[in-house]
Amino acid sequence: RSVFKVRKTADLTHLAPVFKITEGATIEPANGSVHDFSQGPVTYTVTSQDGKWKRVYTVSFRPSVQTVADELKFDFERYYLDPDSKYYIWNDKKEDGTDADNWATGNPGFMLSNGNAKPDEYPTVPWADGYDGTGVKLETMSTGALGALVGKRIAAGNLFLGSFDLGSALVDALKATRFGVPFDRKPLKFKGYYKYTPGETFQDEKGNPVPGKTDRAAVYSVLYRNHDDAGNSVVLYGDNVMTSPNIVAVARLEDVKTTSEWTPFEVDFAYRKEIDNSLVNENGYNLAIVFSASEDGDLFCGAVGSTLFIDKVSIECEKIEE
Repeated sequence: RSVFKVRKTADLTHLAPVFKITEGATIEPANGSVHDFSQGPVTYTVTSQDGKWKRVYTVSFRPSVQTVADELKFDFERYYLDPDSKYYIWNDKKEDGTDADNWATGNPGFMLSNGNAKPDEYPTVPWADGYDGTGVKLETMSTGALGALVGKRIAAGNLFLGSFDLGSALVDALKATRFGVPFDRKPLKFKGYYKYTPGETFQDEKGNPVPGKTDRAAVYSVLYRNHDDAGNSVVLYGDNVMTSPNIVAVARLEDVKTTSEWTPFEVDFAYRKEIDNSLVNENGYNLAIVFSASEDGDLFCGAVGSTLFIDKVSIECEKIEE
């Protein structure tokens, strides 16, 4: 049984799926024939060229369900230890109750240089004393002798919507962070709560102190088109998350103040391009939310000890007209 998702506006009563089958084989009903899938699945039978083998496929289509809430809320209460490692991971819940697998951190990269670290000794960990319930603590840490050997002396605590490619962590660190998940609304505001304390000594990528420079945290969200004009998939990385021509809108907290108290923030999305509602309906955009204890941490510059706490983050969206 195969279930395929289609855009929300697809007419299930007139679909003509085309299947790639082995040369000489036949398919019944005919390849490319029109069927009404609104009443349930359609059964296809594929027969080998010599007629000795047959396989039956039950095919159905399901429209993507649009996000209903006008404000998407992230409270970071769903976290657990990675089953194969020692670090924490965060996930929101889908409508069907399963893990969305939508949040990622650089914790896997830190594990490469600090394999003996305990779960609470990683750059990104749960923080029991959140604004309301559990929040997240992001801390810039030294990667030790191994990190210095490969020119990656710090690991900035970070948390972002997207995924982390461990295979790229040592080869091309900027390609390890893959920002964004499909998003089907027009975001208007980026909100939440934070605390921040910069570390004492800012250092460059070679570990040299930079006199007069104070570390800064990164708190921002980006909406971008997830395909190019040729239809090829696009994902943003650490080297282009703020510069890609596919970016449609950005909400960035420019002044992350030093504060030991939970501080609210609210930032409007600044649109660089008009949003295409037809692409919204087809999940043609990705939304990235990025937090980092050191904004230049992707370049391995920052201050060890810089600490950012976050909690109760939300994205306010344009209301859907009923």
